[in-house]
Amino acid sequence: MSAFLAFLHHLAAFALVASLVVELIVIRDDINARTARRLALADLVLGVSAGVLLVAGLLRVFYFEKGAAFYFSSGAFIAKLVLFFGVALLSIYPTVRFLRWRRQPTPAEVPVVRRVLHLELIGVVLILYFAASIAR
Repeated sequence: MSAFLAFLHHLAAFALVASLVVELIVIRDDINARTARRLALADLVLGVSAGVLLVAGLLRVFYFEKGAAFYFSSGAFIAKLVLFFGVALLSIYPTVRFLRWRRQPTPAEVPVVRRVLHLELIGVVLILYFAASIAR
């Protein structure tokens, strides 16, 4: 079970990064109903991936691996968790915009959404750094 949860955790992390990159690529196109649907779908994958990542990660922390006491005494783990929730909060803005754009695309909002997506990507890269710090 431990190996399966590790696999699921990593798979969800890769899917999250991939969906974020897809959003960054698709948002370069003209915003129309079709583009908005593609963005909303990529964002759905991002959200599901984040949920699976969180659940699998918490199961690993509390029931497998080194135990909760080890992880919660690690500054790198706390930073990783704070960043994860920070990125999750950041992701609300693009999600709301993508859903709204399905009805009425608003190209003027694209630069702000693009900046938020870049901030999310920076947050994910920092999460990966802290994950590597925990593992060593």
